[in-house]
Amino acid sequence: MLSLQKLWTRTGVFTVLLLPLSALFSAVSGLRRLAYRRGWLASVAVGVPVVVVGNITAGGSGKTPLVIWLVEWLRAQGYRPGVVSRGYGGTGRGCIEVQPDSRPTEVGDEPLLIRIKADAPVVVGRDRVAAARTLLARHPGVDVIVSDDGLQHYRLQRDIELAVIDAASGLGNGWPLPAGPLREPGRRLRSVDAVIQVVRGAAAPRAIDRAWRVDYTAGRAYRLRAPREKTALRDLPPRDWLAATGIGRPQGFFDMLQAQGVRFSPRAFADHHAFRPQDLPADGAVLMTEKDAVKCLVFAGADWWAVELDVAPEAGFIHWLDARLKQ
Repeated sequence: MLSLQKLWTRTGVFTVLLLPLSALFSAVSGLRRLAYRRGWLASVAVGVPVVVVGNITAGGSGKTPLVIWLVEWLRAQGYRPGVVSRGYGGTGRGCIEVQPDSRPTEVGDEPLLIRIKADAPVVVGRDRVAAARTLLARHPGVDVIVSDDGLQHYRLQRDIELAVIDAASGLGNGWPLPAGPLREPGRRLRSVDAVIQVVRGAAAPRAIDRAWRVDYTAGRAYRLRAPREKTALRDLPPRDWLAATGIGRPQGFFDMLQAQGVRFSPRAFADHHAFRPQDLPADGAVLMTEKDAVKCLVFAGADWWAVELDVAPEAGFIHWLDARLKQ
């Protein structure tokens, strides 16, 4: 995956060779979109408003932190939100409600992180409609559903679509999978309700129509063995830090640490990497994202730390979202 993401940043011989497969992918996905647009395939309403947080690129845009922020913000406005997710990387079948002690190998690392951080009900399932119905059956008080990913899961009828774009990588080389990172054509951004542009580290926002800026910065850190004891990054003890992560765009994590003045050696793994004890030094000083941390809790070393993520949307987006929900 890491190699593909590097290839997707430019046009080269290998990506050109993949163009026939990209043409086939575009044709199939385009026919599917047309089928829903013409009503040949029906989307299903689940009885409460649905907000989809997704992207049109493969991996690494920063959807999950925005989902967590959105759930917490909705609760602060008086809503009772719940979350549905595919549970990518999990082995569970059917619809599964995520618990704080669920295994990430069963439910997926991102849904588990959402359940722990946002403290909201989360149900995972490949069929997002079935997952939403399961969520509402078990938690009848839920009055708004946030779909983590699912922009392309058209069967679930949605009221608001938010497309997340990473400011550093944008749309890559602009080609469809597998020659490029696009799940859908770039023009799909014109049909969503809002584009959310995630800015991390020193990345500069891109010129995208109807885009709102959301800044992601490294927050406090805590030992995996003592999660309630949190420390500002600048107050961390001097160590020979290893920054290790298995997220879609690892450079975003490294950039945020550098912006905070942390000195470290980087080590990148594939997105959703299933960490094992031998992957990291048991007696070393390790910094990782919270998404990685949920997979390392049972074998964490004494000096392994998770770094929180501070999510700060611009005021205009918050005002827009509030107005849309009140409609």
